[in-house]
Amino acid sequence: MGEEYLLTLEHISKTFSSVKALDNVGFSVKKGVIHALMGENGAGKSTLIKILTGVYTPDPGAKITIDGKTFSSMNPMLSVRSGIAVTYQDFSLFPNLTVVENIAISRELERGAKVVDWKVMRREAKAAMDRMGISIDMDAQLGTLSAAKQQLVAITRALVYQAKLLILDEPTSTLSTKEVENLIKIIRKLRDDGISILFISHKLDEVFAVAEQITVLRDGTFIGTYDIGQITQNDVIEHMVGRKVQYIRNAPKDTSDEVVLEVKGLSKKGNFADISFQLHKGEILALTGLVGAGRTELCEAIYGITRPDEGQVLYEGKPTTIANTLEATRLGIALVPEDRRTQGLVIQKSVRDNITISVLEKLKNRFGLIRGKQENRLADVYIEQLKIRPAIASNAAGNLSGGNQQRVVIARCLALHPKVLIIDEPTNGIDIGAKQEIHDLLTQLAEQGMAIIMISSELPEVLAVANRVLVMRRGRIVWEFSGEEATQSAIMHKAIL
Repeated sequence: MGEEYLLTLEHISKTFSSVKALDNVGFSVKKGVIHALMGENGAGKSTLIKILTGVYTPDPGAKITIDGKTFSSMNPMLSVRSGIAVTYQDFSLFPNLTVVENIAISRELERGAKVVDWKVMRREAKAAMDRMGISIDMDAQLGTLSAAKQQLVAITRALVYQAKLLILDEPTSTLSTKEVENLIKIIRKLRDDGISILFISHKLDEVFAVAEQITVLRDGTFIGTYDIGQITQNDVIEHMVGRKVQYIRNAPKDTSDEVVLEVKGLSKKGNFADISFQLHKGEILALTGLVGAGRTELCEAIYGITRPDEGQVLYEGKPTTIANTLEATRLGIALVPEDRRTQGLVIQKSVRDNITISVLEKLKNRFGLIRGKQENRLADVYIEQLKIRPAIASNAAGNLSGGNQQRVVIARCLALHPKVLIIDEPTNGIDIGAKQEIHDLLTQLAEQGMAIIMISSELPEVLAVANRVLVMRRGRIVWEFSGEEATQSAIMHKAIL
């Protein structure tokens, strides 16, 4: 393909049992460009990354050419030495270690030194941060930093390995608008320094703002590579899903006057203050606002993860104190957390185990043993109902795409038959086709009588499915819209000003 290309993939296929995750995929990434990789969840993006990083071995016949050297497969060490570095959506960092340890210690251990050379570690970490043009306290414990700074630490760690190709997997999923703008500036700086960027995101606005080329995968096959000036966002969506997709207003039509959950004057210092609202049977109530507005913290207090300082929660008209999540579950409240991988799933466990884990007591026989056939049947029902793919109950949850992982977490909650479902950023990191399916599912659940609180930063999503919208700013509810009254500009105006 010539010296202008850093990475060329040819005949990349990967088969799991009878499932073909990738089928003869091939494309090239130029040197010093930002190249977006797009596709629905399950399109094969994650599998392709794992092949590039040596986690998976491709089927026979594959050719991976990196900076002029061709391989039939990679292993993790070969991938790193070839200049490939990845920052994942969950960062894959160590929150209990310092910034300098997260950036440089794996490099130090790779050298096989019996004694860690802290001076070398600090020098390498400082050089990598200088290259990015950032300044972070190297002695700070990582877990004390914001998500934006943790993302920068993850990228800095990649630079310690002299990366030629930096793969960014959903790098902006937890960032505010301002933080995204800052990250894009840094990505462009790295590109200008000669690093190729493979940018994986479902956020089309960001892709079109930063990428120079786009490669689209669909159902494990290569659809095409396009220059950014030769394709529109609607074109990309059609290529991704094979059909035209748009947000359609599909809020539940017949909400009830029956109040299932009521919050009165709920406050927690430093998080939210004087929150009051009612949630009706069969209603989808959206909580929106900027990142840091206190939405997640509010719902965690309602669910019993934290305790509010003041205020009252009424469930089905009766005052109640929800001291922990077990009490919330017994009442009939379920939570789908924002961070599905670390809070919603046991990723090493199977899809079946993750779906049934919350109802194991109900699956035991009189001897205290799990009734295996009943457990399998329950898992199969939700796999089919929520269209979890691949439809293999024994598959490890960690092997699924983000959209299918989200479906597994929702299935686990639905197995509890809750009356109230709290769902935090339901389609974060999920492709547009799967988003519509989850929107349809939420509407169906509400029309069956479930009361739903949906936290979402995606305004088209809010407008598509919510009956009412509560806008939060700096820990307070500042406005309420009915679904018909709300517009993107009106919501943003209340969230910002």
